[in-house]
Amino acid sequence: MSHPGRPNVSLHPYAGRFDVHRGLPDHGISRDQILGEIAQMSKEEDAKGDSGRVSGSIYSGDHEHYGFLTEAYGHFAHANVLQRDMYPSATKMESEIIAMTAAMLHGDEDTGGLITSGGTESLVTAMLTYREWGRKQRGIEHPQVIMPVTGHPAMNKAFHYFGIELISAPVTDEFVVDLDFVRDHITPNTVALVGTAGTYPHGLIDPITELGEIALEHEIGLHVDGCLGGFILAWAEDCGYHPTPFDLRVAGVTSMSADTHKYGYALKGSSVLLFRPKSLRREQYFIVRGWPGGIYSSPSMGGSRSGGLISATWASMLALGKDGYRTIAADIFATAGKVKDAVRAHPELSLIGDSLFNIAFRADPAGTASADGGPIDIFHVNDSLASNGWRMNGLQNPPALHFCITRPNTQEGIAEAFATDLATAVGYAKEPPQPMPRSGAMYGAGGQVPDIDKLTTGLMNYLDATHEVGPDAP
Repeated sequence: MSHPGRPNVSLHPYAGRFDVHRGLPDHGISRDQILGEIAQMSKEEDAKGDSGRVSGSIYSGDHEHYGFLTEAYGHFAHANVLQRDMYPSATKMESEIIAMTAAMLHGDEDTGGLITSGGTESLVTAMLTYREWGRKQRGIEHPQVIMPVTGHPAMNKAFHYFGIELISAPVTDEFVVDLDFVRDHITPNTVALVGTAGTYPHGLIDPITELGEIALEHEIGLHVDGCLGGFILAWAEDCGYHPTPFDLRVAGVTSMSADTHKYGYALKGSSVLLFRPKSLRREQYFIVRGWPGGIYSSPSMGGSRSGGLISATWASMLALGKDGYRTIAADIFATAGKVKDAVRAHPELSLIGDSLFNIAFRADPAGTASADGGPIDIFHVNDSLASNGWRMNGLQNPPALHFCITRPNTQEGIAEAFATDLATAVGYAKEPPQPMPRSGAMYGAGGQVPDIDKLTTGLMNYLDATHEVGPDAP
């Protein structure tokens, strides 16, 4: 089965090559065979990311670094850090990860945090925190959160799970949150505002300073989602750039998330969620007093957690240090600059904003480059890039692509190759061989609006298929 909107992506490419296991084998398989199959799959699948032609997804690409992290992981892979009497090392490493992240993002002595399993858990936990704060401190039974349409869908999960009403704010022509809308839609039930430091679609920073002023005026929370951008934007000033203020230096910011498993170059899945004041962290603690198994307490959504991820994350941050992070960031910012120059070279295209690391571009709305006299279709551009091995991320509202620059993309010659292939892609899009592009149709490319019910059913079928055993042979 192929992914909707991404044709010819098979979920079962190993059918006919390796045995399919529909139940436990009668006898254990040799470790050599198992490791051999894992190594072969890993080698084949890493090749695409290592090529430097993939947007996002792979943030480090340094296999020596991965080996070091895996060794650190192995020492505590078996450890359940819920049991701190057995594994007090977890307290040392976890608290230091939080402290280092807080210092990087300009927290103060009243900043506390949590380690989570990734950006989704960080964002969901933050929204749960504000729901609980609203109930306990304000008596709000029907909480509302104002979030721009560019906010990450993980927060929509939280709204769905926890009965929070989303007030969805539009964005301006600059694709950042509309502050007038935010001001006009705060109610007595509003518990928090959301801004993003490095939006997933466009890599842009919402006006966090102004959101902070609004939050302070109404004495409500402000969460900054830095899951994608936190660990890269933190080094921008050191590298000579001047991004919009976004971190805990901004008055009114009461929580911030930043993923160590992205630009922190740790293993998946690891993220940090910071709170200011640190007492806010207690709003989502979970304690059960009367259970027959004893008093139960948990600092976050996870219960049992592997010490391996904590030790690997700690090791990554210490091994890189400030100099390591700065050096990588400088290479990423420089490469992003070359990619932006490549886009600007084509009047048929236009950048969405001016991100330092996540470059979004679309067909220029005023362009007249296609055969019918209108703008080219950006998904025809994507088709051509894909045929040359590039894996861009397709966007909608408006139709666009983004190239999220990570360390593999900074390899010598990659930005130059992208410029060459982008020129070819623009030429292809001016006179495409078929009117409907192969990619992006689900986003309404070519003027067609998808059948939402069919699209939803197709995506559900895809999710089912990712959890089903494949065929024995193609």
